[in-house]
Amino acid sequence: MHIVLVEPEIHTNTGNIGRLSLASGCSLHLIKPFGFELTDARLKRAGLDYWQHIDLYIYENFEEFEKLHADKPKVFTSSKAIKNYTEIRFEEETMIIFGKESKGLDSAITDKYTEDLYNIPMRSDKIRSINLANSVAIVVYEGLRQLNIS
Repeated sequence: MHIVLVEPEIHTNTGNIGRLSLASGCSLHLIKPFGFELTDARLKRAGLDYWQHIDLYIYENFEEFEKLHADKPKVFTSSKAIKNYTEIRFEEETMIIFGKESKGLDSAITDKYTEDLYNIPMRSDKIRSINLANSVAIVVYEGLRQLNIS
């Protein structure tokens, strides 16, 4: 599977997600612009000394990513989605796409992929979203569970 972060803003989230991608056997795809520099020591510290082993891909924008991976199954996460992430039918090459921490995915993306939007349910109306690194972990490990990968 593939973890895709669209315009990630927080270095520690991205570092933790990088570490998770390695632990789960997923590739990590980062789509610019970033809210940090890839050389940021805090990013590397969050990923510990694993960063060099991550299967990492970087794109200038979403259009470049979309063009290069047009043939792969894609799912998009959004707090505005109606379908639950447990309804995703994962495949080995599924691209799991997450938006930036402050705003999620742009409406241009969610409007285009409305049938492929999934949420993580939240039982409180007092919050807007779950931490990005936690969200990635929840969805990725559901995918591994479905694919029976241990």
